[in-house]
Amino acid sequence: MKRKITIIGSGFSALSAACYLAKSGHDVLVFEKNETIGGRARQFKKDGFTFDMGPSWYWMPDVFQRFFADFGKKTSDYYELIKLSPAYRVYFGVNEFIAIADNLDEIVSTFEAIEKGSGKVLREFIAEAKSNYDIAIKDLVYRPGVSPLELVTVETTKKIGQFFSNISRDVRKKFKNERLIQILEFPVLFLGAKPSDTPSFYSFMNYADFGLGTWHPKTGMFDVVRAMESLATELGVQFFVNSNIEKIIVENKTAKAIVVNGERIESDLVLSGADYHHSETLLDKEHRMYSEQYWESRVFAPSSLLFYVGFNKKIENISHHALFFDTDFYQHAKDIYDEPQWPQEPLFYANFPSLTDKTAAPEGMESGFFLVPLAPGINDSEVLREQYFNKIIQRFETITQQNIKEHILFKQSFCKNDFVEKYNSYKGNAYGMANTLLQTAFLRPKLKSKKVRNLYFTGQLTVPGPGVPPALISGKLVSNLIDKQFLKV
Repeated sequence: MKRKITIIGSGFSALSAACYLAKSGHDVLVFEKNETIGGRARQFKKDGFTFDMGPSWYWMPDVFQRFFADFGKKTSDYYELIKLSPAYRVYFGVNEFIAIADNLDEIVSTFEAIEKGSGKVLREFIAEAKSNYDIAIKDLVYRPGVSPLELVTVETTKKIGQFFSNISRDVRKKFKNERLIQILEFPVLFLGAKPSDTPSFYSFMNYADFGLGTWHPKTGMFDVVRAMESLATELGVQFFVNSNIEKIIVENKTAKAIVVNGERIESDLVLSGADYHHSETLLDKEHRMYSEQYWESRVFAPSSLLFYVGFNKKIENISHHALFFDTDFYQHAKDIYDEPQWPQEPLFYANFPSLTDKTAAPEGMESGFFLVPLAPGINDSEVLREQYFNKIIQRFETITQQNIKEHILFKQSFCKNDFVEKYNSYKGNAYGMANTLLQTAFLRPKLKSKKVRNLYFTGQLTVPGPGVPPALISGKLVSNLIDKQFLKV
């Protein structure tokens, strides 16, 4: 039987769910509060420059392929992928960087040249990481977080110790060079927690990095949004932008409608792909599953200070993705998680998409994207933003040995207050809830409301967790639960 399903938000998880639910024969309507779809993956355009506003790393290409394959499609039906070579550089000082190649053999050689004997150790480490990847990404993450028994398989019981150790401890047992250690700890930052708080099993992120490589959709991550919108439209999904959701209407403990820009939209089922905490504020208090105390007690992934910068010249001595680890990695982590404050000497990330995508900037110019991870809920002001922009640009100029500040045509900042305003993000977090041991799988907020019938949730605060590939999976998981519910009726 065909049902009318209203979806709140249009980020990756909502787009994914919309496609699956439309494929199942439902009448699907997606409502987005902002002027364009994509959630955090929107675009910013100015004066011939184009920027991905949010996600900029295309990892785990197999997850994207699996998503499109569910509809008899391939990613290549919608967009072209370019494998980056090098995948990225990590800068430690003036013209001191380690380039991560686009294949494991070269990465092994790089490690061996820096720390004798580490090449063989790295191969063994990545082999174990691949084993974890095969278990996690091909199986475990496609389970809906309903029961702790989902984690109990023949394969996971063999790896039980990895759930009670952590990435940092394991890496330090195997490698001694501090720079190599930081490179191996870096990928788990995508999971939103410190390496010392991330279970060893999540080393599968190292396989995603070194084993599968770093890719770039030809004209940016928004290519994926366009692809999913195109697929959804082919399946009959309707999209509505500039549509602010003000209320989820519950009658007889059942979700009956949403209020959009003052208008009541009837619905057989409501699915929110918006921030989970915010979604529950759209309900009367008695219908919420999680208290403010609950949300306050969770470990959230960082917020971010972002700058989208247009340069009137090409930038030298740089790669598409670049990490600046020339200051204390662990002090910055402490400033995010342990004693929340603006870091005195921040690490930062720089992305120059116009090195790969010629449409990202006018000819002879460069588009630059800079990111500083920050504690969620931190004080945010224009004065602080400007102060930190000057800090990172000064260091960038010193490390890459060039003057770029005088070549800036414009810059646009985005920080905690903007995450709250644009995405209703809890404490302005950028990545959702961290994947710590006590916030994994069935311990995360549920996909299905236990208090309101026909109300579901999807996205980075529920299962399987933060990141674009998990968002695609989250949409599939929730659509499966919805389909099962309707089969029972």
